[in-house]
Amino acid sequence: MLTVENINLYYGASHALRGVSLAAEPGRVTCVLGRNGVGKTSLMRAVMGLQGVKSGAIRWEGKDITAMSAHQRARAGIGFVPQGREIFARLTVKENLETGFAPLPRARRTIPDEIFELFPVLKSMLSRRGGDLSGGQQQQLAVARALVTRPRLLILDEPTEGIQPSIIKDIGRVIRLLADSKLTEWGAMAVLLVEQYFDFAKELADDFAVMDRGEVVLSGQAATMVEDDVRRYLTV
Repeated sequence: MLTVENINLYYGASHALRGVSLAAEPGRVTCVLGRNGVGKTSLMRAVMGLQGVKSGAIRWEGKDITAMSAHQRARAGIGFVPQGREIFARLTVKENLETGFAPLPRARRTIPDEIFELFPVLKSMLSRRGGDLSGGQQQQLAVARALVTRPRLLILDEPTEGIQPSIIKDIGRVIRLLADSKLTEWGAMAVLLVEQYFDFAKELADDFAVMDRGEVVLSGQAATMVEDDVRRYLTV
């Protein structure tokens, strides 16, 4: 289980996260919602160890990881799909997937066959360069690369941004399968999903955390959330 406890994060004098607390449990999808610029990506970067926090604590599976580096967190079972995908355009699809080997012991440095069951298009494109793929295919590659690391917590920062509806449905299906422990390679997984689009989020989320101006202003189980209250923080 991931617990974020009252963290504060600054960029210079700018107070980006203000006393943010959050939890993500195995077998559940926790969705962080909010407009652009409210601190969602800063929160994900803090959880992944890409941005240090001024105060508060981040715990994963009962261990305080606040001071851990990003590569140490990856070795501890945290996978990250960044906003904008950030695949390696000049590497092939196979080489992009193999970059996920970095946090793994040598004996586990394989690409699980289930990757290609989840994303069949990637199997036929293994020798193509990442930069030649469509935006939706690159997003599938970014998710697959994170899954190669065998995460027990998967963080996805706006995976639906700029991709076609059919791929959005595919990614939603994969997220639900991962959280529901339907895939033998990974087992029960905690999923932390950043989204702007409520309609996509409500189909997947077990729990919500709604952010505004660097704070969590609404949180709770999806079944208890009032849709109008959530949407109020998503409209411009």
